[in-house]
Amino acid sequence: MSNSVLKVDMSMMKKIESHYSQYKGDKLPPGSVFVAKLPSCTITGYKSGKVLFQGGSAEAESSKWAGSHSEQTSKSSKNVAAKARVKHEFSPPKEIATLSIIGSDEVGTGDYFGPMTVVASYVSKDQVPLLTELGVKDSKNLNDKQICEIAKNIIEVIPYSLLILHNPKYNKLQSSGMTQGKIKALLHNQAINHLLEKIAPTTPDGILIDQFAEPGVYFRHLQGQGKIAKENVFFSTKAEGVHLSVAASSIIARYAFVKEFEKLSKKAGVELPKGAGAKVDVAAAKLIKKLGVEALGDYTKLHFANTDKAKKIANT
Repeated sequence: MSNSVLKVDMSMMKKIESHYSQYKGDKLPPGSVFVAKLPSCTITGYKSGKVLFQGGSAEAESSKWAGSHSEQTSKSSKNVAAKARVKHEFSPPKEIATLSIIGSDEVGTGDYFGPMTVVASYVSKDQVPLLTELGVKDSKNLNDKQICEIAKNIIEVIPYSLLILHNPKYNKLQSSGMTQGKIKALLHNQAINHLLEKIAPTTPDGILIDQFAEPGVYFRHLQGQGKIAKENVFFSTKAEGVHLSVAASSIIARYAFVKEFEKLSKKAGVELPKGAGAKVDVAAAKLIKKLGVEALGDYTKLHFANTDKAKKIANT
């Protein structure tokens, strides 16, 4: 299935909508003003002025309106994927931005308070223009409010698998000798396998993992841990800029983390800051004075240096 995206002004948008009026549907995707379903093409007009053509006759239909108004979004995706990155045998192919990919990412590993959230998302090549339209991009360039708004839209249109590792379970695994790297590897693999089962019999063109360890180390972490997703698995740092599936996973993972963090703060009765800085030490000390040092295991990652710092502050 091919697709094409045009950028038009509102006058042209109305002309396109009117032209396909006999094919218009009632159910509108998020952020759209109209959708028309032709026998071999679906056309969606968005409030932003972009018109998405999807289907066998997408190029033929879009060419009727192309010209000075056109803006091909696929080119920018290819340029992003073509940026120089560290190469290894698991490096993604140059054309990965144009493929149907499962991407995985995690959030919360550097936060003292709150859980770890891991998400795997499947984005087909036909959905790339739609996700771009919905604002999916590197979550580091988005604030929590923007992330929550975008996440609510994309969870309705793409299949994904979300895993939340709460603090008590995290601390139990870590105290048993499991490193954070191994915990992350296990969760990524589990989320990917869950998603592969969910989208079956569809087979993705590949799996892209936002690299947090060397590929060899990642797979060693998974030895003896059950089914391992190995076929067409790629690793890349800054993978959110390589394929939108990773960017989508990062956004959904952050959204889940923010929601869980809000629940945790409410439960604690203390405002819990994110990160692992000095403000975190002070908040943890307040929590110790309020609930006792033994309560930290329900709210924090105990092996962080913040634990000892908080204890000292609480005892002064």
